[in-house]
Amino acid sequence: MAAYAIARLRNREIHPDLVTYVERIQAGLDPYRGRFLVHCGAPEVVEGSWAGGVAVIEFPDRETARAWYASPAYQELLPLRTAHIDGDVIIAEGVGEDYDPASMAAAFHRAMARQP
Repeated sequence: MAAYAIARLRNREIHPDLVTYVERIQAGLDPYRGRFLVHCGAPEVVEGSWAGGVAVIEFPDRETARAWYASPAYQELLPLRTAHIDGDVIIAEGVGEDYDPASMAAAFHRAMARQP
């Protein structure tokens, strides 16, 4: 099942280190079959608040995403970004093609039935 590295990036400082990071990141993603779906797009906020840009990278599965993030190549590159951009990064597993949100509603019903 596909997994996604999702970053909310704030307070970006354009710096030569950041340029190097952007130039080199894809080479580090390639061995893990990672690909950008969104890269620093300025989101349109339709509910709540959102500070900063967003990046979404797709991987074949959660283990591959974790392996990329922990890889020596990415760990060497990472400080070039973190020194110049504040951010939050998560890895989230996607849902299958047959996913039906009603199944989550059913799980909520079961959980509520167990509550005193």
